[in-house]
Amino acid sequence: MGIVPTKLFDRAIIRTHMADVEQVWKQSLPVIIQQVSGRGVWAALNAVRPITLEDNVLIVGITAGDSELAGHLRLPATKRLMDMTISKVLGVAATVRVIDGVTMADYDVVKRRDAERRRLQEAELTKMRAEMTAKTSWDAVYEQLARRFAAVTNKSLPQNKARFFEEAVALIAEARQSQAQWDDMGERNFARCLERLAQYVEMPSTLVAVEVLHKSGEL
Repeated sequence: MGIVPTKLFDRAIIRTHMADVEQVWKQSLPVIIQQVSGRGVWAALNAVRPITLEDNVLIVGITAGDSELAGHLRLPATKRLMDMTISKVLGVAATVRVIDGVTMADYDVVKRRDAERRRLQEAELTKMRAEMTAKTSWDAVYEQLARRFAAVTNKSLPQNKARFFEEAVALIAEARQSQAQWDDMGERNFARCLERLAQYVEMPSTLVAVEVLHKSGEL
């Protein structure tokens, strides 16, 4: 027996796979149709073309000309019925996903969009976590300032305010040096602490900022 060329072998696998998913849908379709009502749903189901089976998800599609029918298939009741029927035919828990298009190339486009959506979502989650961490850190500094100022005796005496000021500047500068997010959110939370200290020691917030930035090595 001669060696089957790789490309021909791959095509044979694809044809076999397509035959498998077509058979799964062919077995499932009559069962699904018997349990739904409405011409729109029937038309949508008959317009479906099976594409592939991936991780127990049967990917099916509808041509561009029938795209308005896809909404019928995404109705919760219809979707649940398709999932249950496909699961019985396959013998495992499975679901059906309806996409726009009826070819593997169409599905590849969908997968690329899915991957990009996941990437953007993960980037947004990472940003949100960092913002929350930064906010929590500055909130802790803000609360420490309040506690330390409350512990100062004879607050009206300038020398006591001066001692508190030096301690507070060191505290804020240390937090500034460990600041992970140098974005608008982080800067606003930093400014909030500077303004709180300025109120306590009755100084312009700009002068407080100068002292802290000198201490943190930024000026």
